[in-house]
Amino acid sequence: MDRLRCLQVFAEVARCGSFIKASVQLSLSKATVTKYVAALEAQMGAQLLKRNSKHLALTEAGTRVLRGGRELLDRYEALEGDVRNAVLLPRGEIRIGTPPSFGAYHLTRVLAHFTHHYPDIEVTMVYDDGRSDLVAEALDLSIRIAPALDDASYVAVPLLRVPQSLVASPRYLLAHGTPRTPQDLRQHNCLVHTVKSASGIWRFSGAESCEVKVRGSIRSNLGDSLKEAALMGAGISLHPHYMVADALEQGTLQAVLPEYRPDELDISVVFSTRRNMTHRVRHLIEFLKEWAQNPPGWASSAETVWRLPPAADDGAAPGLPDE
Repeated sequence: MDRLRCLQVFAEVARCGSFIKASVQLSLSKATVTKYVAALEAQMGAQLLKRNSKHLALTEAGTRVLRGGRELLDRYEALEGDVRNAVLLPRGEIRIGTPPSFGAYHLTRVLAHFTHHYPDIEVTMVYDDGRSDLVAEALDLSIRIAPALDDASYVAVPLLRVPQSLVASPRYLLAHGTPRTPQDLRQHNCLVHTVKSASGIWRFSGAESCEVKVRGSIRSNLGDSLKEAALMGAGISLHPHYMVADALEQGTLQAVLPEYRPDELDISVVFSTRRNMTHRVRHLIEFLKEWAQNPPGWASSAETVWRLPPAADDGAAPGLPDE
């Protein structure tokens, strides 16, 4: 039996923590997955997994095999990529993490163009709120959107800076009044993103730089949930401009304190140095960098960005979507 395939199947079982989930991911039957793992255990002369009806765990030998096997698979894929890159288009799977809103509204468009150019590459998008372990989740890359990146174990490639917009529904502002200064936010129900503003501190520049600690009835690590709450009149929320541009244009949300600029966020693509980078991943990084050189309208840093209408379709090149 193919030893590399045995390692691939075993690594997927370990990642999923389940034979059934791994079989779905690999498009194999559970019996076939079990056969590959059993063959690997026979080759290694050791039990690699402890399993019962409810639990699956690596043995000490399994941990060693997984660590060395991942490195071996990465090296093999890099070798295969080197050879194929000389004569053919790159192929294989890329797993990329993304915040849900950015993934749904923007990254999907970019990846659709990317896979059009590289049809032999299969891209899997995985939810990542900025705290996923890239190695543990087997992510080749992840998009991180934050004021700054603190994790020194990853390499970050800056793509864009995106402004944020402070917003509320007309109904909320009519009922509770409109803040005139950032300090007024202390008297309002503020909807806090637990990843981008874990401490509940919102920072502003403009007429004067300041920061204010806010609180409110709803906190979430899902920006879409906070946006929906704001649309329902639950409070004031802070979002990357791309999430609320349409609502501002339609008037279902209104800009709050437009003369003040909340801190901008960096959009970066990050990867771990603990995994060998394949040619297909390098191609995607270069594609993302090229896209970012022609920034979409929502990436403008103008103070009045919330007043701008959505960018018109100006015939951008197929490889460089303008959204």
